[in-house]
Amino acid sequence: MIAEREPLDFYFDFRSPYSYLAKDAAYAIEREFPVEFRWLPFTLDIQGAYGGEAEERTPRGWAKVRYLYMDVRRLANKRGLVVRGTAKIFDPSLVNAAFLYAGDADRGRAFVDTLWQRFWRRRFDIEDVGEIEGLLAEIGVPADGLHGFFEGEGRRRVAAIAHEAERRGVFGIPTFVFRSELFWGADRIDMLRERLTECLRREAR
Repeated sequence: MIAEREPLDFYFDFRSPYSYLAKDAAYAIEREFPVEFRWLPFTLDIQGAYGGEAEERTPRGWAKVRYLYMDVRRLANKRGLVVRGTAKIFDPSLVNAAFLYAGDADRGRAFVDTLWQRFWRRRFDIEDVGEIEGLLAEIGVPADGLHGFFEGEGRRRVAAIAHEAERRGVFGIPTFVFRSELFWGADRIDMLRERLTECLRREAR
């Protein structure tokens, strides 16, 4: 049978609006099924997928970016969320490590919820150390050891997550992994839910 609170992996990128839109669905799945998500920050190759910075993008790259945000806004509006296009391609290295740091203090969910809402309203700079330290303090996590964590353990753990993701065949985000089976995209959450239901029904016999 499915073990109590079986792990279910969720690869996400803080810069991904589709990851943001998948967040509440992930919470719902944890309430519905005996699973517990492992939130794994993964740096998507945005330049490879959509082109580089604004001045470097091809017309095709711009068309993909415009469609992405049009699509995301339609989905976000249905949920009462705000998603504004970002001003540049951010480096998520620091925020990825800071999330793991907050998670070690059992404040990962608070970190995600607070940061994402502000980031997608263009009210948070994920490259700004001071803003990240302020957020950690706000959610009750002392930031004194953040710099050392980022330079040492945090950097190694983020790299290990990326290595494991590559080994498992993760190529985009959000990606959910249940018992080695990948479900890519926020629009595959219903398929994930169906698979969990099938497993529960079959293994309860």
